[in-house]
Amino acid sequence: METGSPANSPESTEYGGTAGAEPQWTGLPPGLLRMRRLLLVVWLGLLTLAVALLPGLLAGPGWAALALLPLALAAWGWVMLGRNWRSWRYAERVDDLLISRGVLWRATTVVPYGRMQLVEVTSGPVERHFGLASVQLHTAAAATDATIPGLDPAEAERLRDRLTELGEARSAGL
Repeated sequence: METGSPANSPESTEYGGTAGAEPQWTGLPPGLLRMRRLLLVVWLGLLTLAVALLPGLLAGPGWAALALLPLALAAWGWVMLGRNWRSWRYAERVDDLLISRGVLWRATTVVPYGRMQLVEVTSGPVERHFGLASVQLHTAAAATDATIPGLDPAEAERLRDRLTELGEARSAGL
């Protein structure tokens, strides 16, 4: 193999491609969207029963029209959850991890590997039921908001191990 080939160049990296190039973004799995939409339907269904149908049955059919409000909210929430889910993505680069999210207010968090102190994989009961886990990164900065929700547990563990390995390697000189 030639020594000048891109695979051997100092800019080439295992994760994130060539230095200076656009990072390779990874989106969240569709299980997170399914879970959030199911929770939306369940909670708004309960709201419909409590706020609209019960008063409609007790006070008259005019009040039953309030049942349309939670249904309209459900339709709007269904669309907004899809937009929010599509906005989340992350990219592993040579020296840091990028996390991008947000529809109206977009935010990109850059976490240098050398600044990571703790990488946690968490999964609550609802997440476990849907086969999901979240990765949360802790740094020395108190304001770090570095969480990647709704990952496949195997991917979350792979990411935790990879980030821990890179964090230990980069922080050795501190």
